[in-house]
Amino acid sequence: MKNREISDPYRLYLQLLRMYGRQNWWPAKTKFEVIIGAILTQQASWRNVELAIRNLRRRKLLTMQRLVNASIRTLETCTYPTGFYRQKARRIKNVTRHILSKTRGNLNRFLEKPLEKSRAELLTLDGIGKETADSILLYAGNQSILPIDAYTLRVMARVMDREGDYDSLQVYLQEMLPRELDIYREFHALIVKHAKKTCLNAKPNCANCRVDPCLYNLERY
Repeated sequence: MKNREISDPYRLYLQLLRMYGRQNWWPAKTKFEVIIGAILTQQASWRNVELAIRNLRRRKLLTMQRLVNASIRTLETCTYPTGFYRQKARRIKNVTRHILSKTRGNLNRFLEKPLEKSRAELLTLDGIGKETADSILLYAGNQSILPIDAYTLRVMARVMDREGDYDSLQVYLQEMLPRELDIYREFHALIVKHAKKTCLNAKPNCANCRVDPCLYNLERY
């Protein structure tokens, strides 16, 4: 991070951290639960994902072996709150079956592979795109990779006048931010927080937006 300690994305991160505090994301009890949540959150609010996770937990299905052995109908019932529940039930079952077959139940065997290898393998699975794969690797695999979601694209375009596609924005942010797991996690979560609270999609509350990454004084840090 030479000469990048005060890069604009880092300024943005520090200001969001001051505004909202630590988010301590991803809220999950196990690494496997992170993987299931990352799939269920596709096109769904986190509140509804929590309902689905609660359903799975009540039925004691948040282990790889039990989830694989569960019927699709049972999984559909559990994932119903997240929408596209039939599709998601199949996806979590298929992804779990794949990981189970590769690890014999030891999830760390999969998550501790080199980043490029585990990411490439995840991307071959149905329903796992770049954002989902990178979320799994960041929050469950403890890998320093930054997911780029719609919130990140929106905030970066508006606040920093920085547009781009998934790959180009990911490269830019990973170059500009300290390559630290905790910062990646908090940056991602804080962007989501700001996007939901102020930088809304349809009616952004720009008049009350307090973010000014280019002018923020970092001396206190």
